[in-house]
Amino acid sequence: MGKQEVSLSLDNVRLSFGGIQALDGVSLEVFKGEMLAIIGPNGAGKTCILNCVNGFYRPQKGKIYFRRQEITSIPSHKIAKLGISRTFQNIELYSGLTVLENILAGRQIFMNTGLFWGALYFGKGRRDEKEHRKRAEEIIDFLEIESIRKKLVGTLPYGLRKRVELGRALALEPKLLLLDEPMAGMNSEEKEDIARFILDIHEEITDTIVFVEHDMGVIMDLSSRVIVLDFREKIAERTPEEIRKHPQVIKAYLGGE
Repeated sequence: MGKQEVSLSLDNVRLSFGGIQALDGVSLEVFKGEMLAIIGPNGAGKTCILNCVNGFYRPQKGKIYFRRQEITSIPSHKIAKLGISRTFQNIELYSGLTVLENILAGRQIFMNTGLFWGALYFGKGRRDEKEHRKRAEEIIDFLEIESIRKKLVGTLPYGLRKRVELGRALALEPKLLLLDEPMAGMNSEEKEDIARFILDIHEEITDTIVFVEHDMGVIMDLSSRVIVLDFREKIAERTPEEIRKHPQVIKAYLGGE
């Protein structure tokens, strides 16, 4: 078996806010084609890793590479253009816009039509508009939300809003998809739906996914590899089955409340 291609790597990343240490020398690799789960107790630094990767936070030490390019200090909008997209632990949608409009907003980085042609809405501007709408409608079909495409997001139940947020992340056409607790607050039926969509995304849209999750059943079903954080450090890196039996993990996480 040949050496696996590294899609994303963190090298000794340290992040602090004032005197509070958020990440303490975390190093990890994400291989192209895998679904990597990051788990750990609350406050372990899981979301901080995602925030550093997509440029929301800038670590004080260490380096981050995406497809061999260092992205440690690149602004978040430029990281998005490289093909890194994400969802959030707390839903970050435009509640006053429709489902379709929210997904179109995810394609903003592709909307390069000049002001003149865009204002006149013909020629290249019109062709671009049609293409963006076509891609947004394809995502709506994929996530089975055709019936709510014209509804205001703020009127939708929580589970559907989470699905719309996933759609907006897909609108970026990601090469790497970061999911921050994609099933938090969902009932069992909603979790099953999202798990099915994530598997389909991995197979049909983007083959490299990193997700933060608390539900061990979901982790066992979806992930190919698991990284465990505790007290802002990486304490284990194993297959899902090995993680379940890892004594340090059981003590730090699985054996907790």
